[in-house]
Amino acid sequence: MSQHIILASGSEIRATLLRNAGIAFDVEVAKVDEEMLRMALEAEQAPPRDIADALAEAKAAKVARKNPDALVIGCDQVLDFEGQVFSKPKNVEDARDQLKALRGKRHTLLSAVVIFHEGEPVWRHIGMVRLQMRDFSDAYLEEYLERNWESIRWSVGGYKLEEEGVRLFHRVDGDYFNVLGMPLIEVLNYLMVRGDLMS
Repeated sequence: MSQHIILASGSEIRATLLRNAGIAFDVEVAKVDEEMLRMALEAEQAPPRDIADALAEAKAAKVARKNPDALVIGCDQVLDFEGQVFSKPKNVEDARDQLKALRGKRHTLLSAVVIFHEGEPVWRHIGMVRLQMRDFSDAYLEEYLERNWESIRWSVGGYKLEEEGVRLFHRVDGDYFNVLGMPLIEVLNYLMVRGDLMS
């Protein structure tokens, strides 16, 4: 029998990915102080991969405590630039600084997912995508920020590949679903192996 599935995330794009894949699920946003947890992990010099995993686990654990019988999916995405973790830009100036740092260089997006059942983590995966930004002009950057700020303010690095942000890039190596914030193929494979999805 298929299990009740809960997505512990307020991300509309993650919900859309699951919905489009034909998954029946509920959404319950995990109230986790991501900034404090991230800062504590950075103070301990945790690598970006571990930070993404810990944040995804914290979200799933929070919702799983109230829903022990459900399969709870927690997700988080971290941008790793030369070992430094970028957060969502606080304002336009912050977005500008992030994009100028990334311009003409490579960075990595880490998309972590942790699934809880009966109060315990039962599966985890971290998808990785390597991205090479173009050496775009300052003039284009200013126009881009003016047109897109309201959308990109919720995105690490100050871009969305599914929108105009794709014009900032020269090359993307990896699974597009990981760019969107969820290693969807791996999640579906796990649900099929469990018997929660018909395969």
